Amino acid sequence: MAVVPSIPLFFATAALPAPAKRTAFEARRCTPLSRLPVLSFPSHPSDSRRVSDTYTSARTSLRAAAAAQKYVYPDPIPEFAETETEKFKTELWRKLYGEIETFGDDLDAVVDICSQIFSEFLHDEYGGLGTLQVEPFTDMMVALKDENLPGAAFAARAALLWAQNYVDRDWESWNAARTAK
Repeated sequence: MAVVPSIPLFFATAALPAPAKRTAFEARRCTPLSRLPVLSFPSHPSDSRRVSDTYTSARTSLRAAAAAQKYVYPDPIPEFAETETEKFKTELWRKLYGEIETFGDDLDAVVDICSQIFSEFLHDEYGGLGTLQVEPFTDMMVALKDENLPGAAFAARAALLWAQNYVDRDWESWNAARTAK
């Protein structure tokens, strides 16, 4: 009776078809499983070198495919950064004003610091959909704590939630209006 070795999961799944619907992230970043080479398991121990070579070759071709699919984000748009910063400042002030007992007379200072950091991020790093980062919001919290201003965590969280809900949508609207002209 011949011993049949078990097939490792990553070899067995390579033959499965790619899912019918993929997210935008998967479409940009992932190679569909249907494009992966199908690797066979050696029937004899002396054939193991061929599998190793095939696996190395497949890994190399995956790296090349990933490098070829690199997406370059556009540069930040200063006009967008200016208008979005003003909108951010107004909306953050409204949100934090609801917690006036927390911020007291320091409300304007809190909003100014958060707006300055957000503006720098939009001018220097934000390049469109998918480029919103967490760092500016953690920087806000650290800066507010360094200045001994109240409600640092609340303000940073409110700023992050606003940005997650509006920045990418506003970017799409901005670019749609620019291309329509």
